[in-house]
Amino acid sequence: MDRRDGEPVGQGVRSVSRFREKPCAADAEEYVAQGMFWNSGNFLFLAGALLDEYRRYEAPSAAAVELAVRDRARSGSARVLGASYADAVPKSLDYAVMERTDRAAVVELRCDWSDVGSWNALWEIGQQDEAGNVIKGEVELVDTRDCYVSSRGSLVSIVGQKNLAVICTEDAVLVADRSAAGAVKVLVERLRERGRRQADSCIDAQRPWGAYRVTDHGDGFQVKRIVVAPGGRLSLQKHRHRAEHWVVVAGEATVTVGTGVRTVGPSEHVHIPQGAVHRLENFGNVPVHLIEVQTGSYLGEDDIERLEDIYERA
Repeated sequence: MDRRDGEPVGQGVRSVSRFREKPCAADAEEYVAQGMFWNSGNFLFLAGALLDEYRRYEAPSAAAVELAVRDRARSGSARVLGASYADAVPKSLDYAVMERTDRAAVVELRCDWSDVGSWNALWEIGQQDEAGNVIKGEVELVDTRDCYVSSRGSLVSIVGQKNLAVICTEDAVLVADRSAAGAVKVLVERLRERGRRQADSCIDAQRPWGAYRVTDHGDGFQVKRIVVAPGGRLSLQKHRHRAEHWVVVAGEATVTVGTGVRTVGPSEHVHIPQGAVHRLENFGNVPVHLIEVQTGSYLGEDDIERLEDIYERA
């Protein structure tokens, strides 16, 4: 929020005399009564100007990030995160710069506004049917009103309910009263405490070369659906506890097993014995899709010994 009494610096533009991030409810009411603007969260700035302000107010963090970027440029790695980046203090733009800078200006805007920060907000801005329901995906409703229902997986059917937020993905389902949907963060913390993967990651595990999804698993086996982006290269690696079998279903992969290198196309397959050095690379212009079947006594992701890796993973 900032005061209306800032000095004019252009047509419709005033300097910001004070910026306050996330005031308490009582302070916020007082600020509104004083005629302060409410910050919509939309910022415009030149990159160089923002960097100057970070160097001015958060010099150690700015230096850590700049060092991390320089290290990346020297190594050729696509990743920025590293030891230098970890030295930066995690602090939002609002607290790090906006509350302290004397270079800010504001433009007044009169419009409806929502941060779209909850499922209830999505219901409010969504296209409601005659019963006040907003639905996405495979959904069937009977005698149900004022609900937000989204499915990216199974068919969701609801009978005789109202004011719910129901979110169905391929590996999790959330059912909450719309008015309490903002408390999802409490649920996420509880899931995190219990070690639930859904608290921090989606069903598709992202990797520098693409992504994979575990589609089935059981005693001594695991099945993955893998997508390798154009130019993507898995590390040259081996496994102590498992063997793998790859079946390419789309695209064309270059596969190394031991000292042999071959091209594998759709409907072709290759077996990687336990302990064999191997790698898959996509030199084509389209993604490679493959099914991987793992068998062995231990199938964890930490059973990977990387010998070479263009993404510099340990």
